[in-house]
Amino acid sequence: MRPSLSIIIPTLNEASGIANALTALQPLRERGVQIIVADGGSTDYTLKLAAPKADIVIRCTPGRASQMNAGATHATAPILLFLHADTILPPLADAIVFGALNGEPCWGRFDVRITGTHPMLKVVAMLMNVRSRLTAIATGDQAIFISRSLFDEVAGIPNQPLMEDIELCKRLRQLRRPVCLFAKVETSGRRWETRGVWKTILLMWRLRWRYWRGVPATELAKEYQ
Repeated sequence: MRPSLSIIIPTLNEASGIANALTALQPLRERGVQIIVADGGSTDYTLKLAAPKADIVIRCTPGRASQMNAGATHATAPILLFLHADTILPPLADAIVFGALNGEPCWGRFDVRITGTHPMLKVVAMLMNVRSRLTAIATGDQAIFISRSLFDEVAGIPNQPLMEDIELCKRLRQLRRPVCLFAKVETSGRRWETRGVWKTILLMWRLRWRYWRGVPATELAKEYQ
């Protein structure tokens, strides 16, 4: 049977959490959702742990954009959902997405909740959700979903080392406004807490500002890393 939804997860050395992340998706898989893991060259046990819990596991060129595009080439569902390895969908995510798109060539994203101990993470998530509604721009943390026809119309995800989600949304919003769901995904706050919450907030805003001013993503990627 043709899957109803294809979830594409780019990974790189995610052995510490990939099994739990995929376990959370098994109820969706049992309802006909296709799970694809696109790995960018992990040197740990990511692939071994992912194989029993995914429909397709592929090795591909490293880089989140190229990995997601590679995963999309193996997807057979009419709707694609791009999910970070540290992000958890709500239990009825498939039904929520189907209801949001209603068979139309559309795209959208979830609201996000960031897990962690720092009180600013709740503020960061709230600002992300509000900003997304105002600008029609989503981030990868918000689990962007796209009908296959619309994905093909914009020629997939821009193959750049950073801000690929921003650039994708800019292209998509020229065709249609996104469906901004109030249902929430949960994403890990490890990036913020490891680097420092305020430091990460300032870094991301600076990178976004410079990208808006026309600084190439290749240059911004060096600063981010």
